[in-house]
Amino acid sequence: MRVSDERQRTYYAYVQRSASVRRVASMRGKRVGRLGRWTYHGFRDVVLVLETDRTEQRLWARVRYSGLGRRTGWVPAGSLATPRLVRTRLVIDRGRTRVRLFRSGRLVFGARAGVGASSSPTPPGMFFIRERLRPRRSDTIYGPLAFGLSAYSPYRTDWPGGGQVGLHGTNQPGLIPGRISNGCIRLRNAEILRLGRLMPVGTPVLIR
Repeated sequence: MRVSDERQRTYYAYVQRSASVRRVASMRGKRVGRLGRWTYHGFRDVVLVLETDRTEQRLWARVRYSGLGRRTGWVPAGSLATPRLVRTRLVIDRGRTRVRLFRSGRLVFGARAGVGASSSPTPPGMFFIRERLRPRRSDTIYGPLAFGLSAYSPYRTDWPGGGQVGLHGTNQPGLIPGRISNGCIRLRNAEILRLGRLMPVGTPVLIR
């Protein structure tokens, strides 16, 4: 049964127990990944719940999870906490260097952005907001607020933790808009703070 459309109605869930991700909804299915409970930064990890299915007397959830590439797979639903609903959707347009946030299909935020340079492009695809961080200092390359995405890049990014793509503020606002980063998305500080008041963890993200 389909649960999320990743446009106006999306469910996310915290990982309650570590679990193998399988290609099909079966304990005999091939393992294609693994969910852990915590992110690199020590926050509870989350996934998007895309659909559910009951097989082998067990309820399964097909999830979108973090990692390199467009990762989806099946996990026992019991490994997840109760799903929570979000109605926001973030669209990052690399060609137009623009970020837009929609709520229930209505545009509520828009800003120009810095995206990955041609040598280290921001990866395209469907992802989600995985974590929210407040840097200890607001005068670093991350600015006053940062979000960790589920996206990972094969190139070195500005984000600690092995290639994870981030969305954050900046200490070089004059470079925005442009293709300026190692893969992360940068907004001017006033705009990342405004976005932070509108966008929760679990928001689906389209990068195109």
